[in-house]
Amino acid sequence: MARKKPTGKTAPPSPKASMKRILIAKPGLDGHDRGAKVIARALRDAGHEVIYTGLHQTPQMIVTAAIQEDVEFVGISILSGAHIHLVNEVMKLFKKEKLPMKVFVGGIIPEGDIPKLRKMGVLEIFTPGTPMSSVIEKLES
Repeated sequence: MARKKPTGKTAPPSPKASMKRILIAKPGLDGHDRGAKVIARALRDAGHEVIYTGLHQTPQMIVTAAIQEDVEFVGISILSGAHIHLVNEVMKLFKKEKLPMKVFVGGIIPEGDIPKLRKMGVLEIFTPGTPMSSVIEKLES
């Protein structure tokens, strides 16, 4: 069976959702950013403004970028296994700034760590295989 040639068209923005400003960040030494770029593109294609920080961000750099960019959401992509430490630092810095921020996390997150992240104040956790439509729907609700 022949594969269809890509048309270059993107999914139309959701009619019920208003555009949101979303920062996607890659903290720590993890150098794998394909998932972060896929999420960033899917959110952009859904009509949101997405700012991608690039690799090797410190928690302070993420919080500073979120403040400077005046975002509503911060997505943290972590595959390195350091999610508890890095997310905790980010959340502490947002509290220190007295800035309530909607934070979501994606990546290789063991099932047992999900309650810990939620206790820190993480809005959503997306693990590998989560459909893009589910990510978009959760952030738009």
